[in-house]
Parts: sequence; C-alpha cells; structure tokens
Amino acid sequence: MKIEKFEELVCWKKSQSFIIEIYKVFGGTKDYSFKDQIFRASVSISNNIAEGFERLSNKDFKKFLYISKGSCGEVRSMLYLAKELKYITQEDFNFLYNQSLEISKILSGLIKSL
Repeated sequence: MKIEKFEELVCWKKSQSFIIEIYKVFGGTKDYSFKDQIFRASVSISNNIAEGFERLSNKDFKKFLYISKGSCGEVRSMLYLAKELKYITQEDFNFLYNQSLEISKILSGLIKSL
C-alpha cells in the first residue's frame, strides 16, 4: 500500500494526539516561556513529518523525520524538567514520556525503511 498523503502516516496521527495531550496538561502552566517552548517542540514533531512528506523526496523526507525525532527528544527533556519543577505529576510524566517514546520509535522505523 502506497501512502498518498501525510495524514495517513501513523507517526503523524499519533503526534497530533500527543500535541493535544501536551496542550491539556500544560495549558494552565503560568511559566509562559516553558509552556511556549514545550508547545512549539510538540507541534514541531507533526509539522516536520508533514513538511518532509510534502517535499516528495525520500532524502528530504528523511531529513525532516530526523528533525521531528529531535523534537521528540526535546519534549522528553522538558518533561523531566516539568516533573522536577512540579509542573506535572509523575503520572502525567509517565503518560507523556511513553507517548513521545512511541512516536520516536515509529519515526526511527520509518527512517530505516526509506
């Protein structure tokens, strides 16, 4: 089966759900620069998947998938900080961390397949 549009990609779908969860968890955070950065990093995951796919070149797509994977790492790093600063509970940390890790693994698999 050939994928015709980025909206069909599992990693894009999961990253969209992940963004919603990030927005729910951090929406009330008063540390606006932290909130802005974690929002931007999480949105960057799906946007880079979409942008790379639309380039219609496996080489370009792969490059953007690496950027997306980097954004996953950035979010995970910020989740550790959020937990230490008591912005989130251990339960929220575990949930978001595991979602991010799953997306990162899917991206790795997609990169290897290209």
